[in-house]
Amino acid sequence: MQAAASPRAIASQSVSLSRRRTHPHGAVCASGCSDLAPAPLAFIVFAALPAEAWRALGAHPLRTVLAMLGMIVGVASVVVMLAVAQGSQERVRQMMRTLGSNVLVVNSGASVASGVRQASGATPTLTLGDVDAIRGLDSVRAVSPTTWNTAQIVFDNQNWLGPVQGAYPDIIEVRDWTLAAGGIFDEHDVRTAARKAVMGGTIAEKLFGHRNPVGETIRIRNVPFSVVGLLARKGQTLDGWDLDDIIYVPLSTARRDLFGSAFPDRVNRMMVEAVSAQALPQAEADIRLLLRTRHRIAEGLEDDFVVRRQDAFYEAEQKTAGTMRTLLATIASVSLLVGGIGIMNIMLVTVTERTREIGLRMAVGARRRDIALQFLYESVVVCVAGGLLGLAIGVLGAWVAVEHFAMAAIVTAPAALAACGASVLAGLCFGIYPALRAASLSPAQALRAE
Repeated sequence: MQAAASPRAIASQSVSLSRRRTHPHGAVCASGCSDLAPAPLAFIVFAALPAEAWRALGAHPLRTVLAMLGMIVGVASVVVMLAVAQGSQERVRQMMRTLGSNVLVVNSGASVASGVRQASGATPTLTLGDVDAIRGLDSVRAVSPTTWNTAQIVFDNQNWLGPVQGAYPDIIEVRDWTLAAGGIFDEHDVRTAARKAVMGGTIAEKLFGHRNPVGETIRIRNVPFSVVGLLARKGQTLDGWDLDDIIYVPLSTARRDLFGSAFPDRVNRMMVEAVSAQALPQAEADIRLLLRTRHRIAEGLEDDFVVRRQDAFYEAEQKTAGTMRTLLATIASVSLLVGGIGIMNIMLVTVTERTREIGLRMAVGARRRDIALQFLYESVVVCVAGGLLGLAIGVLGAWVAVEHFAMAAIVTAPAALAACGASVLAGLCFGIYPALRAASLSPAQALRAE
């Protein structure tokens, strides 16, 4: 640890920091130095504060590091926690953009056979007739039943194991896809179980490289299909789900040639697009009424289907993310509070150790304001340095969470600025009391202190 400065050095520095007030005509004021100095001199005193602060902090490096440690932990925790909360919120938004903000999912529910209640989805309760009836509702724009499974897809000597989904042509509109090349199979292809396929960008790249796959023939589970369309890329979600790893084929073809079906006229799931996001509640009510009527469900009995609104899921996830963000921010604030209290205690110890130095500065002309400013500046320097280190560690922690733990974490500029601002505010708030205590010392008593 570096030795303390000698009284002679302290005296010379004090004189450079705080000179006696002079009158405009150059006379020295005999009243001392309790009044404000002229503006140029005040600027010189303030400009000398950084060097004095770093000198004082550098004299006790271990104590300075320990004082910074609480702020480092607090700011790093704030950055990481806000990044995780922001990442979770963005993942929900991205999921909504992928599925559509005005989409409902209708699943087969529990059914009752011979008085025995079966598990939800054990027996499909929705029919293709239900699909056609829902399509006729004024509040509905498009609807598509879906079935899917993984399958091996082969072209020449290239192969890929990926998801294959049987659907209606409306799936392109419901899932908000755009076509990069070619087109989509039509209703006639569904009725005739045509062997046509629309391919996502990932599968196209794996099988064809950078070639256009439209017009080529691929084999899905050793069944030949003609590629009629290529979907524009959507990319990946924050949790790593590749949206472009998909192939669509007509629903009837998927059932007949690929997956089979014990209930040819029934479906487990359909996706419905309302005419607008505002029409979702009306579309949900219309679908419930229509299906209860078609399935002859008596009043008071439970539905044999389940309707889920994507916006309801979004709102629930947003509420959960907001609650988590508040909780994490509270925990991080407590960390900052503890760090600030630690810095205040260290600064109080510093004031006690430097009592004679404070008395000597006052004796050679330093004003109480100069003493208070110096200790306040030292507190702010410790907090800002700790805040910057904490910010760097927090950004690194967010990167580790994304790369090694598959978590969604996003460090935003407002979060980084908030963390830095919190460190400055902590330095000011927790440095005021030690600074005022140092400034309130009596020069005579301070010089007699051991």
